[in-house]
Amino acid sequence: MIKVCALSSLDDRKPFAADVDGTDVVLVRDGERVHALADLCSHAAVSLSEGEISRKGIECWLHGSCFDLETGAPSSPPASEPVDVYAVDIRDGDVFVDVTVTKN
Repeated sequence: MIKVCALSSLDDRKPFAADVDGTDVVLVRDGERVHALADLCSHAAVSLSEGEISRKGIECWLHGSCFDLETGAPSSPPASEPVDVYAVDIRDGDVFVDVTVTKN
């Protein structure tokens, strides 16, 4: 696990781009939980951290594909492949991410 940032530095339901040991990751805070996904749309290879959070998950700004924050599965087209979801741990007010452990 690599320390990425303080939990307090993340705005609720706003994407946050981070480099975690050479891997581009998008963090999304949802209350006291934090989700970490690959910061690359599986459809158009653009940064998901530039998108917005919707009811369906994180929405790609280019073509509107949405990805579930828990599983990385696409919940709307045109994307048909999931994005990686990484293990997150919150300790002592800091957010840690392990890009070697994926949930999907």
